Amino acid sequence: MDLNRVIKLLEETDKADLEEKQLKAVKILVQNYQNGFPLRDLVQIFKILNLCAGKIGHQPHFIESAYSILKLCGLPFLKKKVSDEITYAEDTANSIALLGDLMKVPSSELRIQICKCIVDFYHAEPPKKHIPGYQQASSSYKIQMAEVGGLAKTMVQSLTLLDNQLVEKLWVLKALQHLSTSEVNCTLMMQAQAASSICAHLNDPDPSGQLLFRSSEILWNLLEKSPKEEIIRQLSNLECLLALKEIFKHLFMRGFSHYDRQLRNDILVITTIIAQNPEAPMIECGFTRDLILFATFNEVKSQNPLVKGLKLSNSYEDFELKKLLFNIIVILCKDLPTVQLLIDGKVVLALFTYVKKPEKHKIIEWSAAQYEELQLHAIATLSSVAPLLIEEYMLCQGNARILAFLEWCESEDSFFSHGNSFHGTGGRGNKFAHMRYTLRLLRAMVYLQDETVNNDLCEKRTIQQLIGIFKNTISKSNDKEEAIVLEIQSDILLILSGLCEHNIPRKEIFGTEGVDVILHVLKTDPKKFQSGLGYIVLLFSTLDSIWCCILGCYPSEDYFLEKEGIFLLLDLLALNQKKFCNLILGIMVEFCDNPKTTVHVNSWRGKKDQTAASLLIKLWRKEEKELGVKRDKHGKIIDTKKPLFTSFQEEQNIMPLPADCPTVAVMDVAENIRAKIYAVLGKLDFENLPGLSAEDFVTLCIIHRYLDFKVSTF
Repeated sequence: MDLNRVIKLLEETDKADLEEKQLKAVKILVQNYQNGFPLRDLVQIFKILNLCAGKIGHQPHFIESAYSILKLCGLPFLKKKVSDEITYAEDTANSIALLGDLMKVPSSELRIQICKCIVDFYHAEPPKKHIPGYQQASSSYKIQMAEVGGLAKTMVQSLTLLDNQLVEKLWVLKALQHLSTSEVNCTLMMQAQAASSICAHLNDPDPSGQLLFRSSEILWNLLEKSPKEEIIRQLSNLECLLALKEIFKHLFMRGFSHYDRQLRNDILVITTIIAQNPEAPMIECGFTRDLILFATFNEVKSQNPLVKGLKLSNSYEDFELKKLLFNIIVILCKDLPTVQLLIDGKVVLALFTYVKKPEKHKIIEWSAAQYEELQLHAIATLSSVAPLLIEEYMLCQGNARILAFLEWCESEDSFFSHGNSFHGTGGRGNKFAHMRYTLRLLRAMVYLQDETVNNDLCEKRTIQQLIGIFKNTISKSNDKEEAIVLEIQSDILLILSGLCEHNIPRKEIFGTEGVDVILHVLKTDPKKFQSGLGYIVLLFSTLDSIWCCILGCYPSEDYFLEKEGIFLLLDLLALNQKKFCNLILGIMVEFCDNPKTTVHVNSWRGKKDQTAASLLIKLWRKEEKELGVKRDKHGKIIDTKKPLFTSFQEEQNIMPLPADCPTVAVMDVAENIRAKIYAVLGKLDFENLPGLSAEDFVTLCIIHRYLDFKVSTF
């Protein structure tokens, strides 16, 4: 068909019976291309479409012509050669981009057909019959060309033209729902501010319910397939959050179908993602207050009309909702102005209703497995919330509840946990998961170093209880629960460290029983430190507890020495593991203040009869080698002006520092182990050290003069 003749005819304006001829020409064109448009003709076809669309304002009969051409655009394009897809790629992309521009034509029928045409890109139909010399373009070709042409962006912009036309808006959203399945289109939609323009109208009247469904689907795709931070920024405004708040409240209070509950949960997840942005006005729009109310109304009775007579079922969707509400509380509490709302909503009291032994024969809305999962989730949530609300925590007798729950955790109660959730990992058939999260909560409270909390804990014999729990975990653990038991043991030691630090009476309570626990860990087979199960973490917690629970309490120090604790520390030091050498040497420095320590240090023998002094000197040489200190092959000083200077210090440029900032020379003391080795050997008097070689004596001379050398580097 001569398309140029059709174009020329449509461009004419001053002939009699012109409209009838033009309509007839287009009708013949449509009949001629019933099986689809060839790629090589697309530029002319879309020019004809554009001319028809331009006439609609004054000549309404052209609506049908444009509609017919658009309907054929939904069919797969045709190619003569395999290379046509590449040859006509630019023309095809530009032609498809015109579909978005045609949304400006004020014709509902035409706009809907444009959307149908775009949806057809994703549901390609085969040609009605085979045309000799032609074959169908690949099914994804139109989709790719729509991305290249930027169709998604213009379709988003067309939403502003459809404020009061619900049917057309729903079709545009359906088209965008399909387009938003690709990252390229999502990025284009993001540039057109799609997230905010769609979210702001979530609550618009729509009897069909399609608007909310399609809009939420598009928002999900945007969050998953385009830069998340930018989408969150677009959604973090009062208009969007008010729309989300109203639709969530409506679905929460009046959504009874399976579909409504799923949609409600999706809206809550989107809200949770937005709430991670501290700039989002969650409090200002009243959403935070409502979410806190919805999260706690089951546990704390409220007279608020929003929840009057409301009850959650044990359906999967309501169960997921409850967990999502716990989760968003953790997000919201990171914004400090939320604290007062948490107090008003009695969140701590609500969460503490789960910190108790499961009650038998009590009719509750959740199944046993669901209740267990919610219980663990609530305790995990308390770990974030309770440290912000110490007064509320104490009013709820938080310490007493936690300790009573811990007592149940290690009891011989015939409870069998399901262990089938994220929080229940490793706790199937036992109560280790409950113990793990309860100890995390206790650790979070102890780490606040609030004397009211810690004194109350110690008065309730927490130190003795925790030591007893540690001992029980040693006897009850097996290979299946090894990782979770190690985490429990690490947390117990960290809690004990937090309670005993700087407090001699509490260190005395820790006493010999506590020292026995530490010695048990120090005797761990060194091979296990490479297992990845958590033995290294446990070792660090143990070393920390030596600092906080033993050092400074002479009876405990003496007992530790009697039980060959120093030998065990030196055995660990001899492993030459850089990650804990610094900490062990720090402990050694403090222990050497005890006059009984020297005998133990000098008595220790390692592999090949190595002495402690030889080990320390060897560690010094290794440290200097790693730091790039200049020494000759016999260990003697090469640069007498800079005897301790490292290659790293030499490479550093001279930088001006404020007066209160420590110099590089001072920082060097904290960052490497030489100062600690010097301190330990100094407390051994640098004399009569057994088991040293000639090279060791050379190095010992340098160590002996360390402080003098250090002073000279200032």
